[in-house]
Amino acid sequence: MNWYAGFESAVTENVPLAPKTWFNVGGPARYFVEPEDVAQAAAILLRLRENDIPIYVLGSGANLLISDDGVNGAVIHPSHSAFKTIEFQGRNVAAGAGTDVQQLIRQCAHKGLSGLECLAGIPGTVGGEIRMNAGGAFGDIGSQVLDVTVMDLNGQSYTRQRDDLVFEYRHSNITAKLILAATFELIPDDPNRIAEKVKEIWMFKRNSQPLAENNAGCIFKNSNGTSAGQLIDKTGLKGLRIGGAEVSTRHANFIVAKPGCKAADIQALIAQVRKRVQEKFAVILETEVVIW
Repeated sequence: MNWYAGFESAVTENVPLAPKTWFNVGGPARYFVEPEDVAQAAAILLRLRENDIPIYVLGSGANLLISDDGVNGAVIHPSHSAFKTIEFQGRNVAAGAGTDVQQLIRQCAHKGLSGLECLAGIPGTVGGEIRMNAGGAFGDIGSQVLDVTVMDLNGQSYTRQRDDLVFEYRHSNITAKLILAATFELIPDDPNRIAEKVKEIWMFKRNSQPLAENNAGCIFKNSNGTSAGQLIDKTGLKGLRIGGAEVSTRHANFIVAKPGCKAADIQALIAQVRKRVQEKFAVILETEVVIW
């Protein structure tokens, strides 16, 4: 009997993951799980734990590199409508973990609620961006979080309040396997002013980042306040290529996947960039992109 007996509608075997990531590379998931709702997610998590099956959680795949061998475990993808709810409560907005952040920004702007526009142009879901405290030069998502609802491996859900949460540079203290939802406390403002700010941030990113090519955003974290992109640029690595992977000529902290690129090409290029920067500046770059 399969471990997922009774959950056949939510589990598919050997699903290609490349089309589900922004790099568009990588192998398949042994099990691809799309729970219909929170109750089913809880039951599936418990079943996976009982069967010692490794668990991964996939949002939009925007900050993810999957190996060419794929994932020998269960990839949970909260893609059903139950995980994409958006509810406004005065100046607060509650959003499901599977909600697209750009859609959330647009709805908040329309309602005249400011605070999330700093995330304009940063692709991802609410759950994924909270997990890593996504952000950039204009701010980060953690600064607006009021609470986060999570689920542990026993299928138990609980809500963590702001004073129990820590958001640091590209990191949060959330360790629960699955983020279910979050509430944001925003600031009332003129919708037109918010929309204009979103547009300005979007234009800045479009002019400085390779948004039209397959990439996973910034590959490395900044190091002690020093821009990783500047270190890579000063090392002369823009345009460096291994196989189908290339250091972007537009932004040095981006790697773009050209046609025919393999995950191994990207991993080799990451290693080469890290080695060259360390040799020149004695700085060991830490990856920001998640690698499975």
